[in-house]
Amino acid sequence: MTTFESKVTIPQPVNKIFDFLADMNNHQKLMPGDDIQHWKSSYDEASFNIKNTINLSLKIEGRDQNREIKIVPAEKPPFDLQLIWTLLPVNDHTEVVFTISADLNMMMKMVVSGQLKKLAEHETNSLNLLFS
Repeated sequence: MTTFESKVTIPQPVNKIFDFLADMNNHQKLMPGDDIQHWKSSYDEASFNIKNTINLSLKIEGRDQNREIKIVPAEKPPFDLQLIWTLLPVNDHTEVVFTISADLNMMMKMVVSGQLKKLAEHETNSLNLLFS
């Protein structure tokens, strides 16, 4: 598995960040607008297209209150994929780690690695901007 990780500390309590991330409808606000197309979502699921690469349909597999949100494919993607938001309270702030793990063959790695890394960083930066 290839792993892409991005970390940020947000000056908000952990429950506020968790409640936002626990709802897939909110994840569109974290996505890079230019690269994400055809977004559809509910509380538990979201589907979209990453421009010129792949269509993804994701669902929340688990919510560990104020600690972790695990997101997995709702439909078979072109490669195995898992997204995990990990939250750690630090005084009145929250340390947030977003990890994308993908089982990429060499060809897929060349095609999507840059976009997945950019996506991880963009989502944590967007989350920080929304709550700072």
